[in-house]
Amino acid sequence: MTSELQKEIIQLKEEKNAIILAHNYQPKEIQEMADFLGDSLELCIKAKEVDDKEIIVFCGVDFMAETAYILNPDKKVLIPDLEAECPMAHMLTGKQVKEAKEKYPDAAVCLYVNSLGEAKAEADILCTSGNAKKVVESIEEDTILFGPDNNLGEFVQPFTNKKIIPIPGDGHCYVHKLFHKEDIEDARKKYPNADIIIHPESNKDVQELADYVLSTGGMLSHIKDSPNDEFVIGTEVDLITRLKSEFPDKTYYPLLEGAICKTMKLHTLEKLRDCLKNEKPAITVPEEIAEKSINAVERMLEVSK
Repeated sequence: MTSELQKEIIQLKEEKNAIILAHNYQPKEIQEMADFLGDSLELCIKAKEVDDKEIIVFCGVDFMAETAYILNPDKKVLIPDLEAECPMAHMLTGKQVKEAKEKYPDAAVCLYVNSLGEAKAEADILCTSGNAKKVVESIEEDTILFGPDNNLGEFVQPFTNKKIIPIPGDGHCYVHKLFHKEDIEDARKKYPNADIIIHPESNKDVQELADYVLSTGGMLSHIKDSPNDEFVIGTEVDLITRLKSEFPDKTYYPLLEGAICKTMKLHTLEKLRDCLKNEKPAITVPEEIAEKSINAVERMLEVSK
């Protein structure tokens, strides 16, 4: 049953000619209100396609809304709670990227989309956890400066002959760092028939014990096509919310119940309603940074086709 608050959001969305984009880690009530739900790559692609909308409401974290603005500088991009920041994205500054480029002048810069605009502005190309291998292979240079997630860089390295140098070297997702190899071993004993799927932001020793290492979009695709009906999910717990909604006949076990991204959970229906009503908080990126960043974003989207 649709609540009065949900009805109000739907009405405001129509009145404002807005679209609501939400990440897979959003809580159930936000997922239900989204016009489009996806991982970072899917959300980038969708943000590029919203020509007929005047307002984009981004229920995710700061770097995602920034990327939507970079792709749509003529639109109003809103985020229900400005405090919804990605800690990993804040681990890499534009200054650090510049310093790395000075140290390795012949290297290309490939940054995880989980980075802020000031860092993106220094990149040659971006990637997501879903397309990182493909993006790295598209780069001509033999040496690649990669950041901010060190684990994703380590995940890609065995699939390429290129040398990947991490910047800043200790960038990480605190949620995926919660997983340890003992968690995999315990899950294997408790759920012997389940596929154990881990996100590439997890530590290497955890990845090595899993059956599959996939982005959230990759997890959805795998589960959709898999003949198996039991899965241990090694990522933020609310991906299971979407999985249960889309594939209710299968069974899911969180690798850790406490794998929760606190900032992803800051968005609520009340904040979403107020955001649409007041058309704020708005996310913007300084023009100079947006102009310097767009090439790296566009190049990633081109490679991802």
